[in-house]
Amino acid sequence: MVCTLVDAKMESFFESIGNFFNGGEQIPWCDRDVIAGCEREVAEAANGDSEERKNESIMRLSWALVHSRQKEDVQRGIAMLETSLGNDKSPLHQREKFYLLAVGYYRSNDYGRSRQLVDQCLQIAPDWRQALTLKKIVEDRIAKDGVIGIGITATAVGLVIGGIATALARRN
Repeated sequence: MVCTLVDAKMESFFESIGNFFNGGEQIPWCDRDVIAGCEREVAEAANGDSEERKNESIMRLSWALVHSRQKEDVQRGIAMLETSLGNDKSPLHQREKFYLLAVGYYRSNDYGRSRQLVDQCLQIAPDWRQALTLKKIVEDRIAKDGVIGIGITATAVGLVIGGIATALARRN
């Protein structure tokens, strides 16, 4: 009984460390075949479909691209969204595009830009749960990177001080 309790606590401890280092994020990933299907849909929509259907298929492709594990796909999705951002004045569409751009920049490790975009999204829809969740993920990642940066800096300072102390000790 005691062993299982200790095992459970150890597992929980290591899981929390793993979540700290991998982000523990809840943003979904998208595979290559989904992207390929969306690309086919965009190509088909370009052949005479309504403007609304074309825009919807482009938004689905943009979603798939910014949720990809491949950096080049994410960059393509960001470029598509930024190009289309000024084309649509609908607040709902603007909100979606800001959110997807925020996801793309998060996946590109540009957390500051991601936070700016998610804030723009929340100006349009302050209670949108998806955007609030993304904002927390981004802010947690910024804080975690700050903690890691402080740790690296402290280690470097410690090594320099240790080196100086060793050099002084050798002199005497």
